[in-house]
Amino acid sequence: MLRRQFIATSLLAAAQSTTRPNILWISCEDSSPFGFSCYGDPLAYTPNTDALAKQGVRYTHCYSVAGVCAPTRSGIITGMYPASIGSHFMRCQIQRPAHIKCFTEYLRDAGYYTSNAVKTDYNFAVPKTAWDELSRNAHWRNRPAGKPFFSVFNDEITHESRIRQNGDAHKKITPNVPASRRVDPAKVPVPGYWPDTPAVREQIANFYDCVTEFDHAAGKILQQLKDDGLADNTIVFIWSDHGIGLPRSKRWNYESGAHAPLVVYIPPKLRANGQGKPGLVDSQLVSFLDLAPTVLNLAGVEVPKHLQSRAFLGPKLTPPREYIYSCHDRMDERYETIRATRDKRYRYIRNYQYFKPYYQYMNTSEGSPIMHELRRLDAAKQLSRSAARFMADSKPMEELYDVEKDPAELTNLAGDAKYKDILARMRKAHEAWQDQVQDLGLFPEGEIIAEEKKLGNRWAILRQPGRENLLKELRRVATSTDPASYRVAQKHSEAAVRFWGATLAANNNERAELLDDSSPSVRIAAAMACLRAGDDPKAVQVLQAALNHDIEMIRLEAGNAVDRLGDRARFFEKELDARLNDSRDQTNYPARVANKILNRLRGTNRETQ
Repeated sequence: MLRRQFIATSLLAAAQSTTRPNILWISCEDSSPFGFSCYGDPLAYTPNTDALAKQGVRYTHCYSVAGVCAPTRSGIITGMYPASIGSHFMRCQIQRPAHIKCFTEYLRDAGYYTSNAVKTDYNFAVPKTAWDELSRNAHWRNRPAGKPFFSVFNDEITHESRIRQNGDAHKKITPNVPASRRVDPAKVPVPGYWPDTPAVREQIANFYDCVTEFDHAAGKILQQLKDDGLADNTIVFIWSDHGIGLPRSKRWNYESGAHAPLVVYIPPKLRANGQGKPGLVDSQLVSFLDLAPTVLNLAGVEVPKHLQSRAFLGPKLTPPREYIYSCHDRMDERYETIRATRDKRYRYIRNYQYFKPYYQYMNTSEGSPIMHELRRLDAAKQLSRSAARFMADSKPMEELYDVEKDPAELTNLAGDAKYKDILARMRKAHEAWQDQVQDLGLFPEGEIIAEEKKLGNRWAILRQPGRENLLKELRRVATSTDPASYRVAQKHSEAAVRFWGATLAANNNERAELLDDSSPSVRIAAAMACLRAGDDPKAVQVLQAALNHDIEMIRLEAGNAVDRLGDRARFFEKELDARLNDSRDQTNYPARVANKILNRLRGTNRETQ
């Protein structure tokens, strides 16, 4: 009896394997298309990816939904915008609404074996139902015989931390790059937003070598597929989670941070409707959100209707995208709210916190040799105009770039009357998207945490009765330059609106009478406003209490507020010292901000993780 059951199960598995394709993802990190020779860069050397592109499709307009891993990967695995489900902050842990699942759960329900070696980084706890195997040893070879599989291999060699390793250390981590193929720093192109120095060139050259090392690893996986006799029934994707891991690229919504490589190979017997033709170059707009429905569609699994994305391959296709959208929110210890909209030619950027510097001091970014060069030359007033802009103390509320003519995005066209119609169209597209997905980016993180605790998840925050127009009101206040607007906003019934009222008052050195507000985030913004306007003992007490709040991200919000107080930050030295070693922290973000402030106040150079 057991033998008959085994035979029946094996026959079923074999039938599944022949009727449903296997799907393989080979992903890398922090890599832009120019590092791959199939994208036309003569310095790049990626023979395995090139060979796959010749047999398959190379996508020229593929973009991440954020310039950093965790928000992007939360979008990839769910097919939902991070700012819609609340996973838009770096290293946050959200409660997933019940209806929002990892797309691999649908694959498993349909009979697929799913394996991941090994990165998740979804900004939520990985459900046990997402993967059959999640480990560094995860592999399709561990599946039951004949069962169709979806397997992911993620290589970290191109991560920003690897690019920084120079000399012998760099050669040690790139052992499979032929000496004749190592890129000469003297030959690399240097975009105008970086200074052209030997240290900068070395980092760019290191990136090329790391991509070659990744390509070697990808080749080994593809060879395993052939050795197992599975190449003719496996669809292969090679991609990176976002752009190159260097300043003004990673974490940013510019082309350098959002544009990513994507190559897809479909075996001949699986090609349908003209898809997957060898050597095809596809210029349609693709968001990494679209990976989830595309895999489901290729696997013959129904795509859930709640997904905020579209399949770009498979039998059931909807019209191509007109726009791509991406976000930049809290990156590690620094708060920001930037939204980008891109069509085939133009990129529109809305800087909601335009009053903050282009670049805020972040521990991780400060470790980059390019960041060292930017700081050194900025202090000496020797940066070019384009590079100096990235170090400016503020930024415009809107940016517009003709990416076709200006691929480095150095010339902001938002103030050019010749482009007013394009600017209006892109602005309208941004706001329509924001309303459609119910973007949570204009909520302070502390308020989001409080709402999540009350409602059970972040998805529900803007979907409560009576809040139908709240996002429009937040956007109106945040973008208004009329003082009357932010003064009235301080009396609003919604804490998020009051927060923006107090924040804009602070930026105009005007007091905000909200030190007793029920929301910690509002009290922090109001205290910052009062102290930027002058000395205020009660505001000091409010921030002292916030710096020791039970909730870590309230402590972080308070630290960021203190950092904007200049010399008045001295009122908080005791609390800042206590933050350096706070056992309550899940991240080290409050300690990083505290350390940076104390170094400035004391003229020290203490380092922290």
